[in-house]
Amino acid sequence: MAAPQKKSEKISTSTLVSVAELAAVLGLSSKRIYQLSEDGIISSAQRGRYPLADSVQRYIAYLGRDAITEDEAKLDKVKRTAEAQLKASKAKIAKLEAQELEGKMHRSEDVAAMTEDLIFEIRGALIALPGRLAVDVAACGSAAEAADVVRREVNLVMGELANYQYAPQKYAERVRERMRWDTEVVEPDE
Repeated sequence: MAAPQKKSEKISTSTLVSVAELAAVLGLSSKRIYQLSEDGIISSAQRGRYPLADSVQRYIAYLGRDAITEDEAKLDKVKRTAEAQLKASKAKIAKLEAQELEGKMHRSEDVAAMTEDLIFEIRGALIALPGRLAVDVAACGSAAEAADVVRREVNLVMGELANYQYAPQKYAERVRERMRWDTEVVEPDE
């Protein structure tokens, strides 16, 4: 024989339920209900009794807050990563600029310009060589004597080029000029 059914109560905002009933409604374990209560997410009205409507609403709000927090956490992590990369890039640029100003690092365009200066120095020395040799070679009586004159002058030119030195002040001047160019404000034509 079937047990007699109790008359069901209507659920209202003041309906109280046991831990087991609230766990069944929320699809959680009783232990989890106690954890939620300890964390202040839901609150009991009496010992072991919880207001059903309030507890369900608070649990839903808690779940929604977690979902937003998870998305915000992902965005925050992306933002922090981007900020860290930006700071690292700025630090690297500042370090390179400091090394450049100290003369410990050179930009490729400056190295190219300094190399070009050296090439012009070599070119000038080689172009001047025939004028320096013409009279002395013409006065030579033999090919061997002319070869010695040419060899001596080539060695002089090579010695001059061997003494060509990197001029830090000239490089510093180039850097200062470029820095002024980088910092100049160009006004647009109106």
